[in-house]
Amino acid sequence: MTQSLFRPTTTVGSIVAAQPGLAGFFHRAGIDYCCGGKRTLAEACAAKGLDFTAFLTRLEVAAAEADGAPEIDAAAMSLTTLADHIEQTHHRYLKEELITLVEMADRVAGKHGWRDERLVPIAETMRSLAEEMYSHMAKEEQILFPLVRELERAGSVAGSHCGSLANPIRQMESEHDGAGAAVARLRELTDAFTPDADACNTHRAMLAGFARLETDLHQHVHKENNVLFPRALALEARAVA
Repeated sequence: MTQSLFRPTTTVGSIVAAQPGLAGFFHRAGIDYCCGGKRTLAEACAAKGLDFTAFLTRLEVAAAEADGAPEIDAAAMSLTTLADHIEQTHHRYLKEELITLVEMADRVAGKHGWRDERLVPIAETMRSLAEEMYSHMAKEEQILFPLVRELERAGSVAGSHCGSLANPIRQMESEHDGAGAAVARLRELTDAFTPDADACNTHRAMLAGFARLETDLHQHVHKENNVLFPRALALEARAVA
């Protein structure tokens, strides 16, 4: 009997970190591999009511199909390169897209809120998320990422007012949880980003934008929570040992 490549105690985040091509598989299964990346496979399946054995079989097939797929391998990057990649890819996307999504959500709520009472809380959730993410990205770009780059370059973060990297990282992970909850709320309020028959073009474009935002956020948070942060903490621990 062939032994499975995965164990019930393997965390979802570690699987996607090792095999980035499986991100889409977990996304389609509705399993959070970013903020929820510390959950084991068994825990993730139980939370979704999935049969573990059947899910494991599908996962192994997906792993075989994804082998060699052209995906960004965050685990193969240096910490500096990964931080640069996150800023240039995910932060840049958010800085451009969040403004547009807030404007569309406000416009749709203003014009069509009379026929769908969910549109106002959708706009409020989107605006709150955007404000939080702009603040979050600023803290990463101005404080945490420079500390990570300095740690990799010099082997220390001497002079940091943050103490251990664990302190700002803990805050960033908490904010990731908040962003994930906000996007989950948008999904809930929009019937999984599904337009109704009367939705105007702006409404439909907004929902498509929400779906792209969710996908990007999952990839973004995964690269930080499950790759960048653990590796930076491990490097710091070796530096002070």
